[in-house]
Amino acid sequence: MAETETNPLVVFATVATIIISFVTLYFFKQSAKSSTTSSSSSSSSKSKKGSPALIPDKFQKFPLISKTQVSHNSAIYRFGLPNPTDTLNLPIGQHISIGTIIDGKEVVRSYTPISLGDQQGHFDLLIKTYENGNISRHVAEKQVGDFVEIRGPKGFFTYTPNMKKSLGLIAGGTGIAPMYQIITAIMNNPEDKTKVHLLYANVTENDILLRDELEQYAKEHPDRLKIHHVLNEAPEGWQHLTGFVTPELIDKHLPKPSADTNLLLCGPPPMISAMKKAAVSLGFDKAKPVSKLGDQVFVF
Repeated sequence: MAETETNPLVVFATVATIIISFVTLYFFKQSAKSSTTSSSSSSSSKSKKGSPALIPDKFQKFPLISKTQVSHNSAIYRFGLPNPTDTLNLPIGQHISIGTIIDGKEVVRSYTPISLGDQQGHFDLLIKTYENGNISRHVAEKQVGDFVEIRGPKGFFTYTPNMKKSLGLIAGGTGIAPMYQIITAIMNNPEDKTKVHLLYANVTENDILLRDELEQYAKEHPDRLKIHHVLNEAPEGWQHLTGFVTPELIDKHLPKPSADTNLLLCGPPPMISAMKKAAVSLGFDKAKPVSKLGDQVFVF
């Protein structure tokens, strides 16, 4: 019987095919392993960051988890988010809306949280209760564990670090809320060099809200934050300003009009009307009926 002769080319081709198959299988397994690890890492990262809790055009229910009385008619209400890592994802300077049905009609009121939008697990609202305030009374009557309906974000002002060299802020009463949020964002960011000057007007000393927090920021950042309290009814020995916020006070304590300055206003309507006129008399642009980002004078 004749011996079959082996063709070297056939042997080489067979061996090469086997090697290529093993190499391909190895890299496929490595790729699958890498993909699984990456997917797991991405999922873990997403889980740690949480999700934005707000929907702009839909009211959602959020539970009241605590209430801290800060004056005779104002309180800080803390509301929980669905998950401990969730955030409002609310741009600095924008607000949320609280809604409810009263006498068959939908009533909606906007509030700016005093907590930052990236705060995880909860958010805080500073609310003054008015005798005829439908939403403020609606919230004040809530007990821990009750829910309120909220949607957002909304608003035309979004603060970004170093958007201006200086900010002049004028607030009255609970109008301090958006100002406090902006101040917190600036003071907590060492890369933000913006200088902030605040005129904060109230009737009595007991009406001053977030006073300790504001003064702590001013103490820690004296080169970046100046606070001037103004009281209509000042007690004996009061060391700050008295009366009303006037053009003279604005001119003395706030930055001058310039391309690198914004003047931000928030407070009761009569006060805001007077402040807009005062701003124009000092050379600031006239505030528009509806303020937009980029306006020199912005009214919240």
